[in-house]
Amino acid sequence: MYWQTRRYQIDLGRPRVMGIVNVTPDSFSDGGQHGEAASAIAHCERLVEEGVDILDIGGESTRPGAAVLADDEEWRRIAPVIRAALSLGVPLSVDTCKPVVMQRALDAGVDIVNDVQALRRPGALQVLAGHATAGICLMHMRGEPATMQGLTDYVDVVAEVAQFLGDQAARLRDAGIAADRIVLDPGYGFAKSSEQNLQLLREQQHLLALGYPLLVGWSRKKTLGDVTGRAVGQRLPASVAAALLAVSHGARILRVHDVAATVDALKVWQAGGGPGALFADNSGIKNSGGSSQ
Repeated sequence: MYWQTRRYQIDLGRPRVMGIVNVTPDSFSDGGQHGEAASAIAHCERLVEEGVDILDIGGESTRPGAAVLADDEEWRRIAPVIRAALSLGVPLSVDTCKPVVMQRALDAGVDIVNDVQALRRPGALQVLAGHATAGICLMHMRGEPATMQGLTDYVDVVAEVAQFLGDQAARLRDAGIAADRIVLDPGYGFAKSSEQNLQLLREQQHLLALGYPLLVGWSRKKTLGDVTGRAVGQRLPASVAAALLAVSHGARILRVHDVAATVDALKVWQAGGGPGALFADNSGIKNSGGSSQ
């Protein structure tokens, strides 16, 4: 199993770590820490040193209640970070749901689009369909960040998430996007209660029947605080535990804030019998010959 992206073919025979780079003043756990380009670029470099497999750069917060940002402002925040990070030797993802920002990022050389709206905004599908090789992650959510926490009325959360993701992947295939470019994300914390998130984690393996790799984001989420009673800044052990549970239930990419701790935990997990070859570096991510320009 692998994920085809613009410049790289990513071997998913072992779990991969996607490092979060929020170039925002208002993200739920690290808003403002890397709000300026220089700080965000330094953070990218630090995550590469810690063993990150993929960098995920975003300029708009998707925390509950977050306001919508104008296209130009979102691009202004992330453009210099993207341009610098393209030279760091790892696949680069842009975390956006805006077609204009997607197109600008792809034009700049980004490898992956990570869209919490699953390419449902007008024009988004066309942007990805117009690119020959860029990877895409489709996430499940309802509504917008400002409204999603009031949209948790599921009859069967696992079945409904699976239906949504399967339908969205089928849209992409119908538009000519190859299956090996597509990864799915169940959207932990997005339009789901804590109990629904935990049910989805327990039954996450059911999503594997869709036939696509799974990317998950449990890092520092509110559900972990509800379980442990810990504040956002004290959720590292819970985040690592959730990450290991997710990979044991079939996830292949972990989107995290705390890269070094997650990389170390995966090494121990695999040394003790977790599936996938042991690793000490970025092996298995091959340059597929795509240009960065």
